[in-house]
Amino acid sequence: MKLKILTVFFLTFFTLTAWSQDSVRFEPNRFNDFRLVPLPAIGSNPANGWLFGLAPSATWRMGDPSTTHLSNFVGNILYTTKNQWIFSSRSTIFLNEDRWILVGDWRYFITSQPTFGLGSSTPNEPTENPAQQGVLYGEQQMDFSWVRFYESILKRVGDSKFYLGVGYHLDVYSKIENFIDSELPTELRFSHDYYNETNGFNTERYSISGLSFNAVMENRDVAVSPYERNFGLISYRVNPEFLGSAQSSTTLTLDYRHYFPLNPKRKRHLIGLWGFGNFLVSGKLPYMALPSIGYDMFGRTGRGYAQGRFRGESMLYSEVEYRFPLQQSKDVFGGTVFVNAASFSSRGVNETLLSQINPGYGVGLRVMINKENRTTISADYGFGQSGNSGFYLNINESF
Repeated sequence: MKLKILTVFFLTFFTLTAWSQDSVRFEPNRFNDFRLVPLPAIGSNPANGWLFGLAPSATWRMGDPSTTHLSNFVGNILYTTKNQWIFSSRSTIFLNEDRWILVGDWRYFITSQPTFGLGSSTPNEPTENPAQQGVLYGEQQMDFSWVRFYESILKRVGDSKFYLGVGYHLDVYSKIENFIDSELPTELRFSHDYYNETNGFNTERYSISGLSFNAVMENRDVAVSPYERNFGLISYRVNPEFLGSAQSSTTLTLDYRHYFPLNPKRKRHLIGLWGFGNFLVSGKLPYMALPSIGYDMFGRTGRGYAQGRFRGESMLYSEVEYRFPLQQSKDVFGGTVFVNAASFSSRGVNETLLSQINPGYGVGLRVMINKENRTTISADYGFGQSGNSGFYLNINESF
């Protein structure tokens, strides 16, 4: 494990050295301060194994720098050692004077992932669920394809920091197959299949299609790597059958982040707080659409656990991160220490929110490859309970 971590850091720094001096800058014409970093992606995390490919990142302004936030785009074209293909693009675009915000999250995955059942008490190793006789509990592998198209538009309210808007959201899961590498009795049913059959969903393909109604407070100084102030989101989503959902449902997402600089002269020295909640309000969601760790827009919740390690009808998540510069006067290198906690509810196993909490903690390294736009490479190692851990290599700060 130590050799693997050292290898990852070596490859990371080799990549950074090669590319940090060669980010592409376009002279201002239609866009101001446009910078593209065509970064090769070399990384590892528990859900995907080793990843190789491209992770282009871009920042620019759509108006006067004094009144317009930096827009940002992060893409991925990746192949993994678990034979997965990952194509994604995520963007936050601020139009002139921040009067409109466009938020996009597009994905196409041919992938696999372990699932462990519902709730916060699932074990690592597969076994029979004591609360659901005849149902598997613990690690169960899933192969599936996933298409996502999310796009939201938000209008600024007067000259305030508040925005109101709507969005369209589509997730399609298909070619779903379950299997385990275990000698457990074959008559035990997979958690995914049992939940879907019990709740009237197909076990091989399903979709969720709906509209969201959103209220946002955008008060961060730079959205990709904030030094101060705060951000808030309330999103109520309606997924009716007539728009293509397998069953009708409504959900509520709450997201709040606050940044406290500890040194006015070195604002990179700060404490960041993050609170996140995702709740099934009414109706039913198919298994893979239920709230889960690591399924926020940029996949940053739950460092210390694999994506999808915990899942339930509702989730609560919180994180505290201490960020600090590693150089006396320069801002190229920085570090971080973080702790987090998550909790999931599940009616099927009679678990309520906060009845069980899954903590995580870890350390990280930051390399700022563009000081003006704060484009940053983040490398973190996180630890969870019961032997869970993972390495995470990403573009920009975790939140």
